[in-house]
Amino acid sequence: MVFRTVLKALQGFLGTLLLAGMFAASMASTAASQSDADARELVYKLGTGDRVRVIVFNEEDLSGEFEVDSTGSLALPLIGNISARGLTLREFETSVADALRDGYLKDPRVNVEVLNFRPFYIIGEVENGGEYDFVPEMTVLNAVALAGGYTYRADDRRVFVTKAGTNTEVEHRMESAIKVLPGDIIRVPERFF
Repeated sequence: MVFRTVLKALQGFLGTLLLAGMFAASMASTAASQSDADARELVYKLGTGDRVRVIVFNEEDLSGEFEVDSTGSLALPLIGNISARGLTLREFETSVADALRDGYLKDPRVNVEVLNFRPFYIIGEVENGGEYDFVPEMTVLNAVALAGGYTYRADDRRVFVTKAGTNTEVEHRMESAIKVLPGDIIRVPERFF
C-alpha cells in the first residue's frame, strides 16, 4: 500500500516536471521567434546620406566610395545610377552584380560595406537635441546620453520613436534594449507633474 502511494506521488511529480519542461520549451521557442522577428526588423537598409565602399573583385576602376544621393541612388562607374534605398547590403550587392553581369563582366564578385551611416535625430526634453552620428548597436539610452542627458522636465519613463522611412511615432517604455537605427527620430516627452 505504501509502495502504491509512493508510486502515485512519483508519477504525479514526473508528470508535473514533464509539463513544466514542455512549458519552458514552448516559452523558449516563443522567445526565439520573437528574437528572430526583432533581428529581421533591425536588418540595416541603405538610405539617403549613407556612404558606402563598393568593391568589385579584380576591377579597381569599378570600385570606390560612393554616397547614396537624395533620390536613393548611387552613381557607379560603367553602370550609372543604381537604386539603393531600402535595400540591405546583400540585396544591393546582388543588384550591382546583376547590372555588371548585363553586358559588362562575365562573373562579377561584389562586396559592399557601409563607411558612414546617416545620422539619427533626438528632440524634446534632452539637454542638446539635434542630429548625431550613428554608431552600430546604439540604443535609445545611448542616444539620450549623447544628447547630454535629460532636462529636469523630462519624462524618463517613456520615449517616442519614429523609425526611418515611416511617419508613425511609436511610444515605448524607456529601457536600454530599444535599438536605434540611422535616420530614426527620438522624442523625449515632457512629464506632466
